[in-house]
Amino acid sequence: MNRLLSRLALAVGLAAPVLLAHADDQVKRGEYLARAADCMACHTAPGGAPYAGGLPIISPFGTIYGTNITPSKEHGIGLYNDDEFFAALTEGKRRDGANLYPAMPYTSYHLMPREDSDAIHAYLKTVEPIERAAPVTSLSFPFNVRLGLMGWNMLYSKDVKLAPTEGKSEEFKRGEYMVEVLGHCGECHTPRGLPGAMQQDKRLTGGLLNGYLAPSLLATDLAARGWNHQDLSTFLKHGMSAQGTMFNEMFPVFHNSTQGLNDPDLAAMATYLLGDPAPAAKVLTEVPLDKMSPSAQRGRQDYLNVCAGCHAPNGEGKPHIAVAMRGNTTLRLEDPRNLLRVIEDGIGEQKFAGFERMQPMPGFADKLNHEQLTDLLNYLRQGWGGQSAELAVSDVQKLKADAPPAEEKAH
Repeated sequence: MNRLLSRLALAVGLAAPVLLAHADDQVKRGEYLARAADCMACHTAPGGAPYAGGLPIISPFGTIYGTNITPSKEHGIGLYNDDEFFAALTEGKRRDGANLYPAMPYTSYHLMPREDSDAIHAYLKTVEPIERAAPVTSLSFPFNVRLGLMGWNMLYSKDVKLAPTEGKSEEFKRGEYMVEVLGHCGECHTPRGLPGAMQQDKRLTGGLLNGYLAPSLLATDLAARGWNHQDLSTFLKHGMSAQGTMFNEMFPVFHNSTQGLNDPDLAAMATYLLGDPAPAAKVLTEVPLDKMSPSAQRGRQDYLNVCAGCHAPNGEGKPHIAVAMRGNTTLRLEDPRNLLRVIEDGIGEQKFAGFERMQPMPGFADKLNHEQLTDLLNYLRQGWGGQSAELAVSDVQKLKADAPPAEEKAH
């Protein structure tokens, strides 16, 4: 008996380092997967502790607050086992059986394999527990009845499906998983119908989010806006490229997620989005002022008055201060709302990789009247955006009227 116990003790002693190494590898892998899944962006309030919740998420149905997913047993997920965590992640089910609101992208995560869920859970168990309750989501009737989500889930929760990848490269397949499942890009870049479900027949063709357009990610549309594989990979890694910088809702995605992904995964995402082979990126030539519309010609002076000090008189931009107008992807969008919103709202100071910074851009909502704003938009879009369409003052007024209230834009 003593000999048997000794052998068992020896076996356990020999196995312990292997088990510990495996657990450590799982935690490291889980940390990477949590970054790829962009968990921190929705579960961390501005200035708050990581994963402690409290971020207000504006939806057409009211404000939903990101929950505390630290290991706190009282306020977080400290009591969840792996099965319960997997159910929350892929089915939208809380530990108590209640339904999560689909602001939690379980509609995309439902394709996540169990080993990835377990790894993310293993990592979250290691973060500092924060003993603080996140604000309670309180929506108006009937959206506050979580039981009603049972029907919604039956209809829509499994809508996201991976396309057949026969004959595709391993890089393409990895990129599909990173984009469609972990990155859940379609949740913002796909239009939604009345019940708040993604319109899968229009997947990745663009969606509206708090007054901004999450633009189309279709390969032909990306190429039409000047994107190639290298620039798109660079944009995801550094938050900036020749096409401009990440801003608005995409800046937290860069800050919390894509800048920490490895180069092969970023390249795989670009391969999946642009296709293999990718369509040729469209190259634009600048339009001379005398070839522009009368409105755009008037807009040249408005540009010199309020934009050229930072973006330079000829649109070349200034390093570390302001992006170039030449080749800028926002100017090349057929829908002008993002350009309008940036001019009106401005952009806060942005910190990118390394020592790269972009100074804050002020908003000009109180400095440009409707006619001046229309002229400026036409100048920027015709001169550097390849857009021949002429915006009327009435078009701009309608876009301004469609903008969300200031308190919503602030989030």
